Amino acid sequence: MKKIRVLSIFGTRPEAIKMAPLMMELERHSEFESMCCVTGQHRQMLDSVMDIFKLSADYDLNIMEKQQTLSTITTKTLLGLENVFEEAKPDLVLVHGDTSTTFAGALAAFYHKVPVGHVEAGLRTYDIYSPYPEEMNRTLVGDIASLHFSPTAANAENLRKEAILGEIFITGNTVIDAMKTTVRSDFLFEDPLLNELDFQNKRIIVLTCHRRENYGEPMEQIMQAVREVVLQYSDVEVVYPVHLSPVVQECAKRNFEGLDRVHLIKPLDVEQMHNLMARSYFIMTDSGGLQEEAPSMGKPVLVLRKETERPEAIAAGTAKLAGIDKQNIVRMASELLDNPEAYECMAKAVNPYGDGKACERIAEAIQWYFGLRQDRPDDFLTKDLL
Repeated sequence: MKKIRVLSIFGTRPEAIKMAPLMMELERHSEFESMCCVTGQHRQMLDSVMDIFKLSADYDLNIMEKQQTLSTITTKTLLGLENVFEEAKPDLVLVHGDTSTTFAGALAAFYHKVPVGHVEAGLRTYDIYSPYPEEMNRTLVGDIASLHFSPTAANAENLRKEAILGEIFITGNTVIDAMKTTVRSDFLFEDPLLNELDFQNKRIIVLTCHRRENYGEPMEQIMQAVREVVLQYSDVEVVYPVHLSPVVQECAKRNFEGLDRVHLIKPLDVEQMHNLMARSYFIMTDSGGLQEEAPSMGKPVLVLRKETERPEAIAAGTAKLAGIDKQNIVRMASELLDNPEAYECMAKAVNPYGDGKACERIAEAIQWYFGLRQDRPDDFLTKDLL
């Protein structure tokens, strides 16, 4: 029997983290020939994830350049994929999420009349400029895809309301699958500072802040708020893996220089970050991925944005929308630090993002789509975890 040739295309660290367990799952099935094409949109951080999960790329476009723009990422990816499609001849292309690589990969597949499976489909803020360009990327991919793998029922409902064509599956989020292999109680950090932190007697807050829409005054407000929290609570320390963006680097140094309980460190690979989060007290972030990862560890999340395309965490009570106003961020962080009941309520909420079987469901959905199984796979529903 001819194998189903599945080509996974991704280019950034978050995509690689969430696609790695899926490619590993596909490789366990003899009916699939799993191939991987990386664009290298994020070079160093992408390579780190590939190494951790022991993955190798069949095709590497290596598009990253200094001062790259959204236009250069998209056009170089489209042009680079021409030869990849000619050689790989995929039966299905898988893309993930909402990056420029995601959009260009889906568009290239459309040009070659290859069906697209969209992993992490249906997330929406309904504001095309927030997050930018992610909201438009994922919306456009939704119009192209034939298979939509939605992490939650709410994501699937977004697609139905938009009258999206194709098959919609509720799978859970593949990042929960990834964390089954990355978080370990005996883990040792590469940075000696992290091994020396007193996670038992200090309340360690993990901070990330890097989104384009927070550049400028919003980022100033966020970092001033974190500074105030540290000054108010003597047992609080903050670990901030600072994004490589010069804008972010300068803002962090300006606001935290001289504060010995704020540790500005280099970006962490996925294993380091997951294990840091697992030992932390709570998390403050404008990242999308961390909103999904933290609930599986029982860690409250304060979302440093005006809106989120992951409202399930808010509804479940694992995350709260703190916004970008200094006083509001300080107030919400103080509540978690002062009120044990409020903390426990968030820490013990049900994780709405999955049970660690998302990749298995996606593989079954692909089998069903190509007629290799009779029964459509069951959807993941949060109520099944209760």
